[in-house]
Formats: sequence, structure tokens, C-alpha cells
Amino acid sequence: MRSLPLLALGAALLAGCAQTSTRYPSLLPRANEGLNFTEPERPAPQATPDAALDARIAALAATIDSTDRDFKAAAKEAESKVTRARGMAAGTSPWLDAQTALSVLDGLRSRAAVTLADMDQLRIERAQTGAPDYPALQAAMDRAGAIVAAQESRARALEAAIAPS
Repeated sequence: MRSLPLLALGAALLAGCAQTSTRYPSLLPRANEGLNFTEPERPAPQATPDAALDARIAALAATIDSTDRDFKAAAKEAESKVTRARGMAAGTSPWLDAQTALSVLDGLRSRAAVTLADMDQLRIERAQTGAPDYPALQAAMDRAGAIVAAQESRARALEAAIAPS
């Protein structure tokens, strides 16, 4: 019987916690759900003409052009030497001549690649200062990149022509 008063007290306490309300939370949008957090459209900054940069770009483009002319001439010579060396054993005189011509091509390719890297360095320096992209620089880099890729492809094809089977 002692447990009856404790049981009654416990039931009374639990009854105070229970709600008989049939009210549920609203499913309507809350005030902060209607806020727009998208970034506003901002116009892209335009690069202002820079005579010093244009002169530097022109000098680098001239270096790429002269290197490409030298590469094309050396590639013709290397192609004739590779043709003579095809099928010859490594270490023979024609094979060594072809290898020498291919090393000249590698030197010219690396000069073009360094010039392309110099252009890229200019772009990096502009970006570090927060300056917008410079269209003339990007166009020169695209052209130089295509030249370097073409030189790489031609040199690899010539190297493959005398590679041992």
C-alpha cells in the first residue's frame, strides 16, 4: 500500500507533462527560407592597354617565331638523316648523325618551351597583382602552345622512326 501514494504522485506528475492539444507545427515557409543568397552578377573587368606588356609579348612572340623557323629547317635535315639511319644498327655513323640531328631539335624545342613558360610567368604576375586577363597575352600563349605541341609531335615521330624494334 505504500506504493499506492507514490504511484499516484508519479501519475500526477506525468499528467502535467502531457498535452492534449492537437496543434502541430506550421508547414508554411519560415521568414528566412525566402531569402536569396545568390551572388549578384558582376561585369568582368576589362584589361587596359599596356604598352610595356605589349612590347614584351611582341618580343616573346618573335622568339617563338624564329625558334619555329629554326626548328622546321632542322627538322627537314633531321628527317633526311633519320631516313638514312632507318634500319641501321645503333652506333653506326648514319645512326649517330640522326641522333645528333634529333638533339638539335630537342634544343630548339626546349627554347620554344622556355619562351612559352616566360609568357605564362607574365600571366601569373598579372594575376598576382589582381589585374584582369590580357587578351593579347592569352592569344600569344595559345599560339605558342600550339607551336610547342607541333614541335613535340614531330620530334617524337622522328625519334620513333629510328627506335630499335
